[in-house]
Amino acid sequence: MNQAPFDPRDFRRTLGQFPTGVTIVTTLTADGQAIGCTASSFNSVSVDPPLVLWSIDKSSFSCPIFTEAKHFAVNVLSRDQMDLSNKFAGRGEDKFAGVDYRRGLGDAPLFDHCSAQFECQTWQVYEGGDHFIIVGEVLSYIRNDAKLPLVFTQGGYAVAMQHPAGTNREIQAHRSDFLSNYFLYLLRSAYTCYSSKLYPLLSEHYQVSPEEWRTLTVMAQTPNINLQQLADDTAQPLAQSEETVNWMLSKGWVTFCCADSQVTITDSGRALCEQLLNLAQEHEKEILNHVGIDHAEQLKSDLKTICDALA
Repeated sequence: MNQAPFDPRDFRRTLGQFPTGVTIVTTLTADGQAIGCTASSFNSVSVDPPLVLWSIDKSSFSCPIFTEAKHFAVNVLSRDQMDLSNKFAGRGEDKFAGVDYRRGLGDAPLFDHCSAQFECQTWQVYEGGDHFIIVGEVLSYIRNDAKLPLVFTQGGYAVAMQHPAGTNREIQAHRSDFLSNYFLYLLRSAYTCYSSKLYPLLSEHYQVSPEEWRTLTVMAQTPNINLQQLADDTAQPLAQSEETVNWMLSKGWVTFCCADSQVTITDSGRALCEQLLNLAQEHEKEILNHVGIDHAEQLKSDLKTICDALA
């Protein structure tokens, strides 16, 4: 049976519905130069023996280096290392310039403040379409429970958190006064419930993805913006932001000037953005009506104060 060919961009966006951790895989060239690249394809394979895998694009500059390397390290990034992820996701630059690291087994570079690290020797390299699948035997590992891992999902960075509904049912039914009034628990519960209601509305009524929503929201305030700044403001890697922009180009929501990497919102994009913001404001109003206007404004003010203090 003949099947319609996949749209590569749409296929990648669909894969983005599966959240992954973010890693930087590192090794050395034959002449001792440090090499690293951001990868979200890391996964476990076996406990006995301890095996892990990741995959690398065959067109990547570092592909032949990694496929020939005897050792490599997997640095599982923490929530504080988004900039490091972006740096190693780029091309054509000295990624290690200005970056502190130490050498592990096989002299593979290791970064401080990661959520976890795995030092491996190459077990096997397999063909995988336009990628090579590299399997490593873990020789040493460390874990830092104090560092929340960085997550990538729906085209942007996120932070892993325990789902409020995941709390034991019996504990929920008889939870202590402490848990019922604990600020972090209440914030997390409110955010989970709020976003689970808003995001489906954007998709259902306007066929807008979360990454498009973030991009349009930023461009409502900055209708002409550099692609790198747009990536930073939407918490997306540059390559992912460029893909989002390309997708929006095909819908006529933005234009892009290659000469200066400027993204500009179009009239149709601006009209859509206005509709989305109206929808978000109506949703907010509906939710905050439960506490009243005065309390809602005070709540916002208090949250801003807390954010400023913690920042």
